[in-house]
This record gives sequence, structure tokens and C-alpha cells, in this order.
Amino acid sequence: MLKPLFALLALLPLAPLQQPAPPPAPSTIPADAAHMVNPIKPTPESQAHAKKMYGYDCAMCHGANGNGKGDITDLKTPPKDYTDPAALKDLSDGDIFYIIKNGKGQMPPDGGRTKPDDIWNMVILVRSFAKK
Repeated sequence: MLKPLFALLALLPLAPLQQPAPPPAPSTIPADAAHMVNPIKPTPESQAHAKKMYGYDCAMCHGANGNGKGDITDLKTPPKDYTDPAALKDLSDGDIFYIIKNGKGQMPPDGGRTKPDDIWNMVILVRSFAKK
């Protein structure tokens, strides 16, 4: 009775150990998030607040004017230059909102501590960098 079990166990080390295939990488931004429309109408006050938040939380990597030349320069992937309209042309407002809220790559998420209206105002600010 034990001989077949020992024979099976003896063969196991000879069989290559296969790791399960990793699950497919999820889409970076869910389709429902990409289709969100910015509900905010900017005011001078809301944009001043967004610029202040950007200065505290974003400028160190993304640069004071969004050009990607912040004080932190040892990033694996440097931030895009958002003063170049081409950098944002393929991103919807919903895409940008999702990235700010949930993070992307080396960028940490901001959504747990920031109100949605503030994130939407940040989307408007980021888009404004390319208009200067």
C-alpha cells in the first residue's frame, strides 16, 4: 500500500516546479472612470486652493509649473511635461482624476485624504499648465 505512495513521492522532485501564471495586468484606468466628466466649474478661489495643494504635494516631482522638473530627480520614470499639450491629449478628465485619486507607478494615491471636488479642481489646474 505504501510502495505506490513512495514511488509517487520519489518522482515529484524530478517534475519541474511550475509557478502559476500571474493574473493578467488589469487595465490601468477602468472604463467607467475614464468616462467621468468633471462636474466642477472653477473659481479663482478653487484654483488658488488647487495650486496651493499642488505646491505641497505635487511640485516636488512634477515641477512648480507642471514641466516634470521637480526637486526629486532620482525617479525611475520621470514625470511627463504637462506644459506640452501632447502629454495630456490622450487623457480624459476622468483619467486624470483617477490617476490623482489612486496613484500610478511611483505616484502615491491621494484620494483617501482629498475631497473629490479638490481632485477635480486639480484636474483643471493640470490642464491649465499646457495653456500657458
